[in-house]
Amino acid sequence: MRDLKSEEHEKLARLQRVKMLATLVLLLCFVVLITTKVLELRYPWLGGVAAFAEAATIGGIADWYAVVALFKRPLNLPFPHTAIIATNQHRIADNLGRFIESNFLARAQIEPKLREIDFSSEMANWLSSRERSANLAQFAVRLVPQLLESVDQKGLVTFASDRVTAQLQKTDIAPLVGNAIETFTKDGRTQKLLDEVIKVLDRFFQDDETISVMRAKVQKELPVVANIFRADAMVLNRILGAITELLSEVRDDPVHPLRDEFEVFLKSYVRKTKQTKTFARRVEAVKQQLLDRPELGDVAQDMWDSLRCAILNDVEAETSQLAAALTDLLVDVGESLKADAEISADINAGMVTLLANLVEEQRSAISGYIAEQVRTWDMQQLITLIEVNVGRDLQFIRFNGMLIGGCVGVCLYVIERLLLH
Repeated sequence: MRDLKSEEHEKLARLQRVKMLATLVLLLCFVVLITTKVLELRYPWLGGVAAFAEAATIGGIADWYAVVALFKRPLNLPFPHTAIIATNQHRIADNLGRFIESNFLARAQIEPKLREIDFSSEMANWLSSRERSANLAQFAVRLVPQLLESVDQKGLVTFASDRVTAQLQKTDIAPLVGNAIETFTKDGRTQKLLDEVIKVLDRFFQDDETISVMRAKVQKELPVVANIFRADAMVLNRILGAITELLSEVRDDPVHPLRDEFEVFLKSYVRKTKQTKTFARRVEAVKQQLLDRPELGDVAQDMWDSLRCAILNDVEAETSQLAAALTDLLVDVGESLKADAEISADINAGMVTLLANLVEEQRSAISGYIAEQVRTWDMQQLITLIEVNVGRDLQFIRFNGMLIGGCVGVCLYVIERLLLH
């Protein structure tokens, strides 16, 4: 049995005083009863006093028995239906559990109380405090290493990679690639592509190696006599000059006819290519080649390792960017909740539904838990605690029993006197 607290010791002391007083009053009534019965023949007027004392004594004893019978057996005798609390511990436990389940955990009682709580406001005020949000962010960040270790131990990276690969194997990506290419030809992107092509061609035709290869080709096509007079150089210069001049014109003129022709050609080519079965087969073949490469699994693992190292380094740093970003996010969420009444209402409604459903689903388990706890209580300790807290009021039942019993006794005595005379 646990030790009583200081305030409970004070209540116990007051209870003992009231018990002693009630017992003394009962003894007084008994003494008065004996005295008046002895002197009643000499002093007939003591008959009323004797009737009062007799009824008060009987009432006091009866109420003493009733109060004691709640907690223990009076005089330690095996009277039936005594020590009610102790002998009915299991039944009290089951009834208490069912009572709480029916009257406190029912949805009809839970929902109105939950609606009185402004969950959104509490969340907003809590998150709006940067200090609280920072503490929450730090707590979450400290869990990251364990989370990453769990991901590694359970092979989730390999699992995810395998699932993605399997899904790609079953997915026809040709339409996706076609749409991506077609999207690229929109919004003037073909002109940007042409500008890049012009830059590449310009560098290509100014490259010494390229010029040497072209000159060799020109020499091979010209007559031997023409080559003796270095006609190949002149022809090559003319060709390169014409190409360079054309590229410059197209590059500098945003409305050059060649730009329109290039755009029309590219869009037409993409549209036709997208609709051919050959295109689909080629895309599928490229996809299969990529998926069959053993390096693909290594790439996924390498990407994960790099990401994990970066996260761990950030977590271990004195000023974690991840924690700072999470703190800003939490504070922003708190401020947003304060400003958005619609979201706040949705959160409150959602919390009411969630908690009401949770309580409704678990109400039997909760009542069962309460009943189980009551069944395992130390009954002597429970009885002591009940007596300490309500026993003083129960003792006044004894006073009332003696007083009311005495008054009834006097009334009966008067009626008896009237009837006999």
